[in-house]
Amino acid sequence: MLGFMQENSTAVIDSPSSATVRFDTKVVVVLADDLLPWQELNVTAFLMSAIATSAPGLTGEPYQDRDGNGYLPMLRQPVLVLTAGQELLAAARERSLAREIPIALYTRDLFSTGHDEANRAAVAAVAAQDLDLVGIALRGPRNVVDRIVKGARMHS
Repeated sequence: MLGFMQENSTAVIDSPSSATVRFDTKVVVVLADDLLPWQELNVTAFLMSAIATSAPGLTGEPYQDRDGNGYLPMLRQPVLVLTAGQELLAAARERSLAREIPIALYTRDLFSTGHDEANRAAVAAVAAQDLDLVGIALRGPRNVVDRIVKGARMHS
C-alpha cells in the first residue's frame, strides 16, 4: 500500500555537466490563500517536519563548511509551495486519502494550541469533512501528486 514511501526516491541526473536531478517523487506544501505571512511560515515548517520524518532516507548527508563546522542534513529534494482556497484544500485532502498518499495537515485550530498533544486533540475533535484546513503537505509519485493538487498555484 505505502511501500513507495519507505524507499528512497530515485533521482536521475540528466547530465553530469548540468547536475540537473529529477526525482520520481514530488514534495508539495499547499497553503490556504488567506494566511498572514507568519502563519504561512509556521504552517510550512510544521508540515515539512511531517514530510521529513515520514520515511527513512528522505534527508541527505550532514553539511560541513571548509572550517569543519557541522550542520544538520536537509531534505534531499526540492519542495514546491503552492496556495489554494478552502475548497481545493479539502478536495486535495480527499484525493490524497483516496489514492492512499500519506498527507500532513494543519488546521486553523492549531494556531491556538500550545503543544503536540493539544494539536492532535484539536484535529481528533473534528469530522474529516469539517476540518478547517490552512495547509497540507504530501510526498508521492510525481504524476499522482500533480493530480492531487491540480488547480493550486505557485506561492508568491
